[in-house]
Amino acid sequence: MPNSPTDGYDLTVSGLIRKRADLFNEAERIRDRTAEIRNDIEAIDRTLGVLGYKGDLDAAMPRQKRQVIFGQGELARGLIRELRDADGPMTSRELAQNIVALRGDDVRDRKLISEITRRVSKALRVHREAGRVRSSVDRFGNLTWSRRVGRLDPDASISRPADETAAAEG
Repeated sequence: MPNSPTDGYDLTVSGLIRKRADLFNEAERIRDRTAEIRNDIEAIDRTLGVLGYKGDLDAAMPRQKRQVIFGQGELARGLIRELRDADGPMTSRELAQNIVALRGDDVRDRKLISEITRRVSKALRVHREAGRVRSSVDRFGNLTWSRRVGRLDPDASISRPADETAAAEG
């Protein structure tokens, strides 16, 4: 029987696997707690509004660095892929929840879902104007999105630099 590279390191390997599992569980607890904190902050903000507070809540917060959620063209490609694989039209919120789940983020984080939904809606409007997707209104009055039929390669014109497009066509 051939020797395994881990022979003689059984205790080390089992310890590392246990540590990896502990870190994974800790990361999940932190994500859950972060979502809870964000929801609590939103509740406090709503309560302050009900009580008549008119001040600028964002001004009282320390300035935070802009968080880059998606790389250039990443959201667009993900949306086209989701619509291509969908069984039917989807709302912006459904698409946002799918994207958040694919990224491994917490789909219970209402603020994140709202932020991603806003970005999804904007990206889809751009795609609609370019003819890549179409929108329709469902029976509840919600805007739903689907891929435009007849496009051979929906990813071809997304985030492709002009010189690459010219080289591919020429």
